[in-house]
Amino acid sequence: MSLPQYITINGTSYASAKLSDAAKQQAVNIQAVDAELARLQQQIAFIQTARNAYSAALIEAVKGKAGEAAAAKEEKPKKPRAPRKPKAKAE
Repeated sequence: MSLPQYITINGTSYASAKLSDAAKQQAVNIQAVDAELARLQQQIAFIQTARNAYSAALIEAVKGKAGEAAAAKEEKPKKPRAPRKPKAKAE
């Protein structure tokens, strides 16, 4: 990896060309670590999206089974009621 022309450390800019070899190596190490962090953050976002999809599918599957049971109850024809006996007239 190549370094940018200037590196800012704690708000102070330094010319990369004037850094010692040890400082340049540490700057390269930081770039590598930052790149890996970015890659891992993208991977976390991908995995979180997959988890959310699985969670939504689970909820739908659970609701679907409950919905199937309710639909099965609704599909059964109801028995017709027997005609009611007329009330006795009070005299």
